[in-house]
Amino acid sequence: MRQINLLNVAIHSITMLELLESLRSGGVVFTPNVDHVMKLQRNREFYSVYQEADYRVCDSKILMHVSNLLGTPIKEKISGSDLFPAFYHYYQYDKNIKIFLLGSETKVVKQAQKNVNAKVGRNIVVAAHSPSFGFEKDEQECQKIVELINRSQATVLAIGVGAPKQEIWIAKYRKQLKHIKVFLAIGATIDFEAGNIQRSPKWMSEIGLEWFYRLVNEPKRLWRRYILSAVPFFWLILQQRLQLYRNPWSAIELKNNEEFGIHDQKNDSSSANLATNHRSVPLKNIR
Repeated sequence: MRQINLLNVAIHSITMLELLESLRSGGVVFTPNVDHVMKLQRNREFYSVYQEADYRVCDSKILMHVSNLLGTPIKEKISGSDLFPAFYHYYQYDKNIKIFLLGSETKVVKQAQKNVNAKVGRNIVVAAHSPSFGFEKDEQECQKIVELINRSQATVLAIGVGAPKQEIWIAKYRKQLKHIKVFLAIGATIDFEAGNIQRSPKWMSEIGLEWFYRLVNEPKRLWRRYILSAVPFFWLILQQRLQLYRNPWSAIELKNNEEFGIHDQKNDSSSANLATNHRSVPLKNIR
């Protein structure tokens, strides 16, 4: 599978259909956008977790445009809010697909569960839960969530609590989730499915202005993400274009590799090799 190196993340160039079919064998899906890319420059834990994803698919028209500018085009934009409905429609007749929704407020996530099941015509979402604020720091609550998921017999976890919390939570607890084969980090998708928040018009999404629509509708929550990240992001992209970009975690990873007797024969200063060498955990077939 072709990967596109953008700063210190390797994005899989894959179509929606290819991804949906590949998920028959399970996998962890993250959806990098500009916000994720900038967090990957500052948050080492987030960066480390990102390397473990089986699929890192482009959730941003801006990233697509930048990749084209760099001469490495990405096949298709696959946002979490597009992937999730595509997933449950694609597998609507597969009785082995049972989804657990984790995120948002109680009434919102329950409404999302009801709406999705009505669209599919069966109870494909078998359970839904709203975690408390700061739940990721409470081990007791996290263990209760693990028990809820295991008890539900769900085979798919769709978690929407924002980055980097959702990705880090998946990495920390995935081995405790006995039946889950597919992990989807889906951000605000639960709110979209519940009808609590409206998505941008399709034409805005297609030309890369979905971020602007969301900013106008949720300025207090999103202005820092979209405005303050923009200038540093394009500055880093310029550095990559001029072959001056350095992965902020490369020196640390090289030191760790040397301590464990691991020698990277192609220790080049770009982020490409480090981002590409992700660890994929084989998963059993869902069917």
